[in-house]
Amino acid sequence: MDKKLPARPNLDHLRRQAKVLLAQLHDGDAGAARAFVEHLPEARLMPAAAARAAGFRLADAQSVIARQTGFASWPALSRHVQHLRALEGDWRFASLEIDGAAMPGATFAQSNLLIDGDRFRSESPEATYEGIFTVDVETSPAHIDIEFVEGPEAGNCCYGIYDIDGDRLTLCLGLVGAGRPSTFATQPGSGFALERLYRASADRPANVTGGTPQAPSAPPIGDREDPSSFDIEMTPLLRRLEGEWIPTALVRDGKPMPEPWLAFGSRTVVGTEVKVVFGGQTMVHAKARVDESATPIAIDYLSLSGGQKGAISRGILEWAGDEVRFLIAAPGEPRPASFDATVGTGTLSQWRKKP
Repeated sequence: MDKKLPARPNLDHLRRQAKVLLAQLHDGDAGAARAFVEHLPEARLMPAAAARAAGFRLADAQSVIARQTGFASWPALSRHVQHLRALEGDWRFASLEIDGAAMPGATFAQSNLLIDGDRFRSESPEATYEGIFTVDVETSPAHIDIEFVEGPEAGNCCYGIYDIDGDRLTLCLGLVGAGRPSTFATQPGSGFALERLYRASADRPANVTGGTPQAPSAPPIGDREDPSSFDIEMTPLLRRLEGEWIPTALVRDGKPMPEPWLAFGSRTVVGTEVKVVFGGQTMVHAKARVDESATPIAIDYLSLSGGQKGAISRGILEWAGDEVRFLIAAPGEPRPASFDATVGTGTLSQWRKKP
């Protein structure tokens, strides 16, 4: 059921709403009577006059407020709001495990998770993610559904479970494209991330808005292409690019990825379908085509999934011995002319074939 709560629900405010609603009913307000008839089982099918004369109490008004906001009862609404408030604050990572592998402390030492109501912002050196989430505290373990609004995963969702014990929070999330975990555990190939966090501050974090949804826009004229143009015949170069690859370097908008993180990346190519994964999270899923007559060799990606599905990214590639190097611009941006990885040029990556 969809929940219709304010961004930062407050039980005292909701209690006042119930008191006002009950007073309005007793004063003969038609809208209040309609709310009772529509949302309170005991008032179902009552004429408005009968609802006003039925002697409903504050507990009934609270039940109406709960059902108006998508909950079965006032206790369920109360538990939901209490959990949201218990999650608020500035959280830091104590440990992180992805696909059965414990991530080195250096990969999350500068990361944090800020929660305000049902809004969040996750900050790390490589990216900032913003969005909204919902919780279901009537399940065991409690469920959490996350919608990314801004950042690399904008438009995507992930689903997980959580447990909170004072200032300790445990999350087990299905990374984008994976399902919801049922236990607080990961294993190779699961697509799950197990996060253990501690609260650094219970103060309300500043400027956690949940991000601003980006209005959908048509791709640039140059990117209006028939997807069938990516259905190309295999060439010796394309066959050489097939297989599993290990990253040796990655620079995004001028920021190098810390070396310890590279061990958790992979590039898998089957035919012309490319999938790049870091820490169990799919960063690229696309079909590729190349123009071997260009200098440097031109490569284009047609995104196959996520918020960028259907978008075309343009780039270049070159060989460095047995390793291959790519510089891919963001969708809609012009193709890079050289392999200078500076701010705004896109993502530079270098790979070697997995033994």
